[in-house]
Amino acid sequence: MLYLSSFNEADKVLKALSAPMRIEIMKLIYDTPGMSMNDLAQTLGLTNSAISMHVSKLLEAELVQIETTSGKRGTMKLVSPSHERLVIDMAPQKEEAHFYQDDIKIGYFTSCNIAPTCGLATPEGIVGALDDSKAFTFPEHFNAEILWFASGYVEYGLPNHLQPGQTLKELQISFEISSEYPGFNEDYPSDIHFFINKLPLGIWVSPGDYGARKGYVAPAWWPDTLNQYGLLKTLIINSQGTFMDGGQKLSNVTIQDLQINYNSTITFRIEVPKDTANCGGCTLFGEHFGDYNQSIRMKTFY
Repeated sequence: MLYLSSFNEADKVLKALSAPMRIEIMKLIYDTPGMSMNDLAQTLGLTNSAISMHVSKLLEAELVQIETTSGKRGTMKLVSPSHERLVIDMAPQKEEAHFYQDDIKIGYFTSCNIAPTCGLATPEGIVGALDDSKAFTFPEHFNAEILWFASGYVEYGLPNHLQPGQTLKELQISFEISSEYPGFNEDYPSDIHFFINKLPLGIWVSPGDYGARKGYVAPAWWPDTLNQYGLLKTLIINSQGTFMDGGQKLSNVTIQDLQINYNSTITFRIEVPKDTANCGGCTLFGEHFGDYNQSIRMKTFY
């Protein structure tokens, strides 16, 4: 799935799809992925130069991918769609004018202490062995875009771009998350605890571990028996308290309680304690896994 958070972000895609002929090209390659440029031109009654122009616009918008292979008369370019679904957030986001934004890869955790079932994977393959917590110490963990554990925690160092004279007003941290069950179980609650600089922010109960269908952006090789997708959630800390998605209040901890200034380090911990009421584990999905093509996204409003 291609997820675009605004009209501005979707500009190239909307322009690419504004030509009826490009819509026809997309229909053809969804019916028959891997059509050659020559076949597309013949089917649509276009010249090779015209089909190249249209496909280049779709390629620029990341709607198609091209594979070069050998043919009867040299090389052929085969065109296939890049995504099965397109989602555009059309409502304007009500954000203050001054904020910093950073994306932190799932594998960029600075410390962890986890228990099986567990694992992590890059877009190319599983890191180490399944249910071996030592894999979280392998150098490849920095490239991981999905990780899961039955109990324990992962902790991230978050960037602090604040300058002297800037006062922190709100933190927003969004991520795709679910429980962790051996295989999957869509009714499997888990108490997931959140901390900033070791200060408890509250508990959000994940409803389950989702796997009845393939994740929209999961690699083709990703096994159907493993975690497929989660829920896109946003943790918000402001002067009113700590909230999940703006509506569900998790605690009375405010942005002032964090005592963060331009000199501060910021750590963010996601934890499922063994002794919590619903110890149902945690799965974090990154840019190339799950349903949403984003990592952990942090917005710092000042």
